[in-house]
Amino acid sequence: MEPHLSQYRIFYEVARYGNISRAAKELYISQPAISKAISRLEDTLNTRLFLRRSRGVQLTHEGSVLFEHVSSAFDSIGRGERELKRIHDFHIGQLKIGVSNTLCKYVLLPYLKGFVERYPHVNISIASQSTALTISMLEDKKLDIGLVAEPRARRGLTFSPVMSISDGFVCTPAYMENLRLREGGTPDVFRAGNLILLDRSNMSRKHIDAYLAEHQLVLNQPLEVTDMTLLIEFARIGLGICCVVKDFVAEDLKNGTLIEVPLDTPIPGRILGFSYSPHDMSDTLSDFLEFCRNFRPA
Repeated sequence: MEPHLSQYRIFYEVARYGNISRAAKELYISQPAISKAISRLEDTLNTRLFLRRSRGVQLTHEGSVLFEHVSSAFDSIGRGERELKRIHDFHIGQLKIGVSNTLCKYVLLPYLKGFVERYPHVNISIASQSTALTISMLEDKKLDIGLVAEPRARRGLTFSPVMSISDGFVCTPAYMENLRLREGGTPDVFRAGNLILLDRSNMSRKHIDAYLAEHQLVLNQPLEVTDMTLLIEFARIGLGICCVVKDFVAEDLKNGTLIEVPLDTPIPGRILGFSYSPHDMSDTLSDFLEFCRNFRPA
């Protein structure tokens, strides 16, 4: 039978103090129990480890060899314990987050700011990429968590909702007025307007395309961009009618910088949230999720 770790701990303490009674006090066990454990270890290793003296014990040559290795092992364990305590005391950890540029800017940043203020020693890395790639990397366990629109297929991932969003077509009042002057009356904005959308690889665009197909709406040669922020800026300068997340231009709609193009049937809303594997929960990930559940962005 292999020696138990506790036997090596007893051997270590007896060798350190050179005295069984002192080791017994240090370990809070009886002297007979100490002597019995040492005898068992010597029997298991078939080696005499101590010479008994009138004032204590002395390591044999073989005992000294073993003590050198055991000391190194317990020193390493001690360093590990101290490092764990440091990690626990300072909440040191790592968090890998996958998120699109748009969701990072408009949704994630306030959460990150609050979390870092509370846990300043956490090392956070951001993988700025498409939602599809984020979900793929979560499934491959290359990310801890991702901020995504609620996926149709979970594939072993847990989804924790954060907020609902809705999409719409917006433009400046001046652009709409000029379109009416040019086309006369109430124009068909989908055929006459300059439509600008995200490119077809974007998950938001796929959501819009599904809506357009369902309602048999045809766009007249829309322009495509790769970034929601750029799309919003195009809308603000009056370049055309842009399909955006309305929540991200709420202030523009409120103050009249932008207006929403009315639709017979609103585009279905979506839910944004954090997706992660419930089977790979680190303490840092648990802290982040708990923080986000209780955090209310300004």
